[in-house]
Amino acid sequence: MKNRHIAAILAAGILTLAGHASAATPAQQAGNSNAILLQGFHWNSAGYAGPDWYNTVMNNVGDLSAMGFTHVWFPPPSDSAAREGYLPRQLNKLDSSYGSAAELTNVVSAFKSRGVKAIADVVVNHRVGTTGWSDFTNPNWTTYTIVNNDECNCGLGAGDTGDGFSGGRDLAHTNVGEVQNGIINWLNYTIKPVGFSGLRFDYVKGFSPAYVAQYANAFQAEFCVGELWPDFDLNNMDANRQAIMNWINGTNSSCGAFDFTTKGILNDALANGNYWRLKATDGKPQGALGWWPAMSVTFVDNHDTGPAESCGSGQNLWPAPCGKVMEGYAYILSHPGIPTVFYPHIYNWNLKTPIAALMKARKDAGVTSTSAVAIQQATQGLYAAIVTGSTRQLAMKIGPNSWSPGSGWTLQTSGTNYAVWMK
Repeated sequence: MKNRHIAAILAAGILTLAGHASAATPAQQAGNSNAILLQGFHWNSAGYAGPDWYNTVMNNVGDLSAMGFTHVWFPPPSDSAAREGYLPRQLNKLDSSYGSAAELTNVVSAFKSRGVKAIADVVVNHRVGTTGWSDFTNPNWTTYTIVNNDECNCGLGAGDTGDGFSGGRDLAHTNVGEVQNGIINWLNYTIKPVGFSGLRFDYVKGFSPAYVAQYANAFQAEFCVGELWPDFDLNNMDANRQAIMNWINGTNSSCGAFDFTTKGILNDALANGNYWRLKATDGKPQGALGWWPAMSVTFVDNHDTGPAESCGSGQNLWPAPCGKVMEGYAYILSHPGIPTVFYPHIYNWNLKTPIAALMKARKDAGVTSTSAVAIQQATQGLYAAIVTGSTRQLAMKIGPNSWSPGSGWTLQTSGTNYAVWMK
């Protein structure tokens, strides 16, 4: 399935970038990964009580590493016109609304000392000026780095290689000298020395996936994930996950992607009881994880889709039902793909204990990104599956309807409308 339409992608020429580094699949996307990712921030983490987020996370490093996280995704590290970090201004300045460069280095080092790797949130689709729309400083770039159809009417670069973004100046990634080399230098000489080993690429629909491949390979990312948020139609989910497959293929397998298809299906199942949607017509799980689990990074909610400290706060662009997020975690933490846990669910929503129990069951069974799934039930009100890990099997169910895997199984953890057993 991962090769669907790759011929068309090659024909379009997006994998034949001049100067393209040799493609390499990051270790965590190569299959059989035991990674569990923590999104280590939320939409309201940035500077509301002063730039102290890095110190807040630092206070929980021991706690989070003990829970079993292998990777932590940090917010955009560079100086930004928006406190959340997504309008990068001075790329090489790592003092931000989240804290100082020194505090960032300290918390990354603290995680690293406990065997937890750090993922940098990389915003390279666009950039903003220091005092105006287009005066790029630190590093200094000319307006040849801006696409020629940008809203500023100031771009002297080539055309955009993806969708436009009106919040900042769209970068002309075809520009080798300033943009390509500038981003690679930033990644290798500003980001990497902090201690980051992996990359999360923001808004990847805004530029060609070939450039993600170039940047990830130049950085030698150990973990790579792109935020491709395709249009979602419950009646045509294959179109959504095909878009994700095409994008991964466009990176020449150099980067994985967030499984927005599974996110949408979980939203519907939890809200409306349509658990049958979690089983595809081929009998496998729906979503990107059913087609290419090694490359699929699953999640229940993130800083964009969901609430922050409480239900109704934050952005709330596409939230899971607040009272049912543990069902979502019972699904993603028992299934293949690389699951992501959202920081406020642990500390603000007081879900640390049940989430930790699910993580422990996953680890004890040896469930990896490519473990086999045998779906037992997928009906209105019930989804149940048996997942074969490297050491044990997990059985799980979500939904209000009752189900049991039978004799020989030991209950590991359960809550409202979910349960996980081990054999």
